[in-house]
Amino acid sequence: MSADRTPLQLVASDVKLGSGVRLFGFVNLYGCEIGDESRIGTFVEIQKQVRIGKRCKISSHTFICSGVTIEDDVFVGHGVMFTNDLIPRATGDAGQPQTEADWICHPTVIRRGASIGSNATLLCGITIGERALIGAGAVVTRNVPAGAVVAGNPARILRMLPGFEPSSCAAAPAAPAT
Repeated sequence: MSADRTPLQLVASDVKLGSGVRLFGFVNLYGCEIGDESRIGTFVEIQKQVRIGKRCKISSHTFICSGVTIEDDVFVGHGVMFTNDLIPRATGDAGQPQTEADWICHPTVIRRGASIGSNATLLCGITIGERALIGAGAVVTRNVPAGAVVAGNPARILRMLPGFEPSSCAAAPAAPAT
């Protein structure tokens, strides 16, 4: 592909893009809202009912499913996966293909300034606190408090960033003693 040609982008007519949004090649966006000056990398899919704030960076190969809210100034690394269903199934009890009426979307919220490392997986129904850091490859199964640094499977708090109170760690399990 030549440098003067834009790679394929599938951006549905119901997508709301803020000013200065940059979309790279091979994105698939529908029914979502992306805030001013955010950047969406190559091979990213963002589904309906997703809101991404201002000045966010969503790196390549990331999947953001319905029900996810990402506040301003958030970094999402390469290959991050979000989920929105606690009991995913292809078919109902009688074997018929499931429809949207057959499951419940559990919302996930990523607070302002959080960073999510490459290849992390975030299970649905959780909140990642302001300026929290999620380590690469982490599997986040619970809320992460503001300013926490978490890693592992399941993700556990390793430490708190300066300026954040350790008492706010009650929302997630403590790191094992070493």
